[in-house]
Amino acid sequence: MAEIKYNNSTLYYFKYGTGSKTLLLFHGFGQDHHAFDSWIHPLNDYTVYGFDLFYHGQSDWRNAQPLEKNDWKKIMEIFFEQERVATFEMAGFSLGGKFVLATLESFPERVKKITLVAPDGIKINFWYRLATYPVLIRALFRSFIFKPRIFFNLLYLFDKTGIVSKYLLRFAASQMDTEEKRHRVCYSWINFRHLQFNMIKIAGLLKDFSIPLKIMVGKHDKVIPAKDMYRLLRHVPGVPLHVLETGHNQLIEKSNYLM
Repeated sequence: MAEIKYNNSTLYYFKYGTGSKTLLLFHGFGQDHHAFDSWIHPLNDYTVYGFDLFYHGQSDWRNAQPLEKNDWKKIMEIFFEQERVATFEMAGFSLGGKFVLATLESFPERVKKITLVAPDGIKINFWYRLATYPVLIRALFRSFIFKPRIFFNLLYLFDKTGIVSKYLLRFAASQMDTEEKRHRVCYSWINFRHLQFNMIKIAGLLKDFSIPLKIMVGKHDKVIPAKDMYRLLRHVPGVPLHVLETGHNQLIEKSNYLM
């Protein structure tokens, strides 16, 4: 285990192996670096770094301001210097997709390969935009941490009106059923809200630096559906979409980095 100190905040990461290739792994929401344990053992040729993203595992963002792309760039510069990393491959699941894309934007000349598994950051979800951008709604969202009855009353209303699928309602409820989880949801959503990406720019970087891209999604994933991926794929012809027979939560276990 090692750490990166930045503006009173700490990002923890874990190192596995001593291979000649370097792989950075960014987990999904509600997980930590252990999310990719099933991937690591076959990677004999790699030195693997698994990160605990802020508000997950042991990492915490204590800055009063949202995490900016430039903050992430500086954090990764510290990491590269500490570990003497020159070039690397990356993989990210769900929320981790945002951090893959942010790293790509800052260091395209260092990236050798990217694997995205049902990545967040390709398309901005309507509910995410609503919850994190208007100031008054952000204040309401924060109130859910200590007053969850408001949130669950909203879920009940959405269920009765049918404007949100029952699967997503169950998923939302499972992520907000304790104070710790509600804190993680609210502050992750609010403080990561500036990690947004232009898919034309992302596609341009992939092409200009000849970076191989692999995207894997779940056929039954209602959280980040396969159709959202075409916002990027339409700009990178020839990149296949690997559709696995599973839902969102089982995607890492049903896939592996070398597939």
